[in-house]
Amino acid sequence: MTIINRGLLTEDAGELDPPDSELLRAPWSVPGTALHTDLYHVDAAYIAWKSGHNGRATFDLYTRSAPFAGGFMLVAGLEPALDYLRSFIYTDDDLAYLERIKGYESDFLDYLSSIRFTGEILAMREGEIAFPNEPLMRVTAPFAEALLLESGLLRAIGVSTLLATKAARIHIAAQGRSVSDFAFRRAHDPYLAARSGYIGGCDSTSFVAAAKDYDIPSAGTIPHALVQAFPDELAAFRAVAEVMPTYTLLLDTYDVRRGITHAIQVAHEARASHGHRLAAVRLDSGDLDEYKIERLLTAGAPIDGFGVGGNLGVGLGTIASGTVGGVIGAVYKLAWYEGDGAAPARIKLAGGKSTWPGRKQPYRIGAFERDVIALDDETPPRDGRPLLQPFIRDGHIVGEISDLKAIRARALASLDALPERTRALTPEEPYPVDWSRGMIQLRDDTIAAISRTNV
Repeated sequence: MTIINRGLLTEDAGELDPPDSELLRAPWSVPGTALHTDLYHVDAAYIAWKSGHNGRATFDLYTRSAPFAGGFMLVAGLEPALDYLRSFIYTDDDLAYLERIKGYESDFLDYLSSIRFTGEILAMREGEIAFPNEPLMRVTAPFAEALLLESGLLRAIGVSTLLATKAARIHIAAQGRSVSDFAFRRAHDPYLAARSGYIGGCDSTSFVAAAKDYDIPSAGTIPHALVQAFPDELAAFRAVAEVMPTYTLLLDTYDVRRGITHAIQVAHEARASHGHRLAAVRLDSGDLDEYKIERLLTAGAPIDGFGVGGNLGVGLGTIASGTVGGVIGAVYKLAWYEGDGAAPARIKLAGGKSTWPGRKQPYRIGAFERDVIALDDETPPRDGRPLLQPFIRDGHIVGEISDLKAIRARALASLDALPERTRALTPEEPYPVDWSRGMIQLRDDTIAAISRTNV
């Protein structure tokens, strides 16, 4: 749907007091998130525990490609991920369920009952720009502990980043016009959709609970049903204008041209009799996406703002981009394992799905000149800014958690700083992300070692 309206206000962003302050529980969280996983992770943890194979391990969470055939990703989901970790416990009911369906021995269930995250997490800040193959998050912990987190972290980071990136693309296409998130009725996870949409550039949301909980501006118009409920359109418009000091009218319940005439008439009447003001008129044009918005504005359509629903709320791709969308394809892969006497670097060899070993740190060189993925103990590249920041160490939050308005401000500044060639909805060439010499050498050495031992 398309909205023609005035701009929405923006607010200055601040930072929360960090490390020692408790994370606020977000509206999506529930006590005991340990069963927010896939069953085979629990089985794998059982095998690792039973075999004593539980050394310190490092996993990378990343994507192999940018969604929507675009040139970048806008990172989101760190706070939901940390909230998931904060609630990661097995309740008595959880353990009884696992015993019933799997018959795990009691000592393993006791082990699960005591698990709390004790490791280290480095992550990109929400609102940062990322590119394929760069770790969005790096998790280091005892193997079983880190493995059990895979699905929950992938969901929090992957879904949020997908939706924030979609919102960012819509924001770019809108060229400074306001964008409202109208996705609630179709969003698969409406809280993540509203939060990520706001980070990515939506100015408001129609989802009232999210607007309240996140302190996001709320927005809405009127439904066709309200117009239909009156004997005629003019009567409906007059009722709206009489009740609401600032109001919006829907033009296309019957006939758009007649609706425009009625809207102008009622606007003059309401201003004269009540001092009430017509703020916007709306044309319900069906599902919008970034490509349709771009085409409308290129054609010179006199539109002040857009309301975007299902395409935003579920991160849909488009025929124009050649992508289905709906998922971002994030993965969580073992890169380092200590404690079994073998070399700690770990790799998966599977063609295009092969992984890179080692504990990594991506760097941004200059103002989006290029990125370099290096080993974390290599000398940083000149003029390189490290993108992974520490947020958890020894199971305790040590990183500063920004509030939502600060995250949004960071995201919009990041998008403004992107080169035009990378901001394009369908870029002609990918942004350059290089591997350091140390990374290439470690990969070659690891492949050679596998070739010697797996014969």
